[in-house]
Amino acid sequence: MTRDIDFDGVYPALTTPFDADQSIDFDQLRSDVRRLETAGVDGVVPVGSTGESATLTHDEHVEVVEAVVEAVEDVPVIAGTGSNNTREALELSERAADAGADALLLISPYYNKPEQQGLVRHYETIADAVDLPQIVYNVPSRTGRNVDPDTAAELATHENITGFKAASGDLGQITEIVERTRDEQFAVLSGDDALTLPMISVGASGAISVAGNVEPERTCAMVGAALAGDYERARAIHHELGELFRALFVETNPIPVKEAMQIRGHGSARVRSPLTRLSETHRDYLQDVLDDLVDEDLEDEYAEVER
Repeated sequence: MTRDIDFDGVYPALTTPFDADQSIDFDQLRSDVRRLETAGVDGVVPVGSTGESATLTHDEHVEVVEAVVEAVEDVPVIAGTGSNNTREALELSERAADAGADALLLISPYYNKPEQQGLVRHYETIADAVDLPQIVYNVPSRTGRNVDPDTAAELATHENITGFKAASGDLGQITEIVERTRDEQFAVLSGDDALTLPMISVGASGAISVAGNVEPERTCAMVGAALAGDYERARAIHHELGELFRALFVETNPIPVKEAMQIRGHGSARVRSPLTRLSETHRDYLQDVLDDLVDEDLEDEYAEVER
């Protein structure tokens, strides 16, 4: 492995910014990465669902990974390389590794709905071939298939499968996975900002976060406080961010987060078809939420939190 990654902390799921002609805005992408690293994130995750990987060509996918690797100073790059075709996921994983990614995030195969043994074979095929830390990504609302705790526990025994991004919304299942993988080098990460704090309370180690793109200091402070056992402070920040967590999912991700980043001056809100721009009603709501969060003194305080 190129780097020993413990997957503690905050890893923003990066958006992919687009120019007016729908080409990738690499300058803005690099700027986003530098801004987030300066804010204190523990790593970045390009070309996942939030990065609109579904509408990127394979070459664009690799170009984004290369640009992010070039932009970071000292945090790991976890490249999304999942597919519902094992051969395609393997090719993307190999190309991301060649591009300099430090780890891989693999969404479970979607649409074709493999059985649990098919999921095991899919992940083990990639883990056997690509010597990088790999994170299983479970998001049944997008894939149509849950990665069961038995499957997660079996995959956790593979030396290259070292994490699990949980976005099932089922805290009981997530708790079971934490319990059953405690003896492995295996991190459970939140894939749902609203559940990050509850998940850390039962043993998760951090989050692959959408909100971290918009409020990286506060998100890092919340996760850092929770990991340090300061739940009073973590709860306070969680409730400050609660309305943002909800606002970022009023429409399909990444539509709202791209709008939020444009409001904050971090590039354009353009998305690729079939996604569409945030509705005017929801944009007004998002603007109000972001206005309520603006407080430079608090941002300075969060930036100084030791994690």
